[in-house]
Amino acid sequence: MSTPLLASLLSDLSDDLHDTNFLWQVGTVLFCFFLAWYLAGLLRKSFSSSESASGMMKMGVESFHRVLFPSLSLIFILIAKGILGRWQHTHLLSLLFPIIGSLALIRFGFYVVRRTFVKEGKIGAFLTIFEKLFAGLVWLGVVLHFTGLWQELLTSLDEAVLPIGHNKVSILSILQALVSVAVTLIVALWASAALEARLMLLPTMHTSLKVVLSRFGRAVLILLAILISLTIVGIDLTVLSVFGGALGVGLGFGLQKITSSYVSGFIILLDRSLSIGDMIAVDKFNGRVTQINTRYTVLKGLDGGESVIPNEMLVSNPVQNFSLSDSSVAMGTDITVAYQTDIEALLPLLAQTAADVPRVSKDTPPSAYLMRFGADGLELRVGFWISDPENGRSNVLSEVNRAIWKLLQERKIEVPYPQRVLTFINTPEKVSGQT
Repeated sequence: MSTPLLASLLSDLSDDLHDTNFLWQVGTVLFCFFLAWYLAGLLRKSFSSSESASGMMKMGVESFHRVLFPSLSLIFILIAKGILGRWQHTHLLSLLFPIIGSLALIRFGFYVVRRTFVKEGKIGAFLTIFEKLFAGLVWLGVVLHFTGLWQELLTSLDEAVLPIGHNKVSILSILQALVSVAVTLIVALWASAALEARLMLLPTMHTSLKVVLSRFGRAVLILLAILISLTIVGIDLTVLSVFGGALGVGLGFGLQKITSSYVSGFIILLDRSLSIGDMIAVDKFNGRVTQINTRYTVLKGLDGGESVIPNEMLVSNPVQNFSLSDSSVAMGTDITVAYQTDIEALLPLLAQTAADVPRVSKDTPPSAYLMRFGADGLELRVGFWISDPENGRSNVLSEVNRAIWKLLQERKIEVPYPQRVLTFINTPEKVSGQT
């Protein structure tokens, strides 16, 4: 049985301790660590201070700097090992290389997974468990490498086969296939997330076009990842023609609604009829558009409730968009005053009172009109515009009504109650003498 790698390295290190050249190894390792730490900090400061740093450029600012230090240390140790190995032994560097490499792999894996699956900075319980499992497997691999059991484990897994149909496949091949598929898919999702973050920060591109490109890029990257992983596993891609035919039949019969929603999603994003932030009303739903996905759109109502609308409904049904070309919305309130009121003096006061409300638009000043001569009094209307309907319309209408009511009270203007005169015709006379 061969001597474990760790025992061999420790034995060589023990011999190096009696050699004065061992100090060169210690000094080289410390210099590599210092250089990696200094360069990682320098890169972080340079990206943090740059106003143009965005998207993938910011990967070294907050999260990627944890990957930079072990990665740079690994590179510098590898370079130093090649240079210093020309004149003396580098057993200390050989011992540290797999340890630092494992740390760099773990941190890079955490970075990729969090950039891909973490939303709004919240790490779920499943992701935490996955990170712990991934770190444990990496350190287990390091232990197996140092103890010399890694090669024996690979040989055992290669010799263990499972019967699949008429073929026999080794467990090692199955594990390699699963790892290759998982790695390619995660890399594709990571790249699509980075692409989406980069597109969303472009100031000159329309929001809908950004979403279209990000969704299309994700679909292309995932498709490429699947094809690459199938090729790595050794699956003939010609079998996909049969699968494609079956998928076409399924789409034609059972997935019409879903397919229609997906196609409608791209239509909405391409024709720019809706954008994130628009105030819309469709069917019995209304609210602000917070998400436009390939299958559905999310509307957040003024009461805080969110509605998930299939994109097919937004294409096939009439949609009222309050923010398509102009977000301004016209509003009005009706009041009735007594016939003896001085209308010529009151109408300008009503318009000015509505204009004093903060959310009422100043670009289009409010106006007051005499609408009709009603049965109970003169019917007036105060019309005004608001430019932020997403902040609610009932609240601003209430403020205008309260301001008008205060004005009417200060001017002692009568708001008449409905009055009705009842006349009784052919009333029978009371019969005298009856009790």
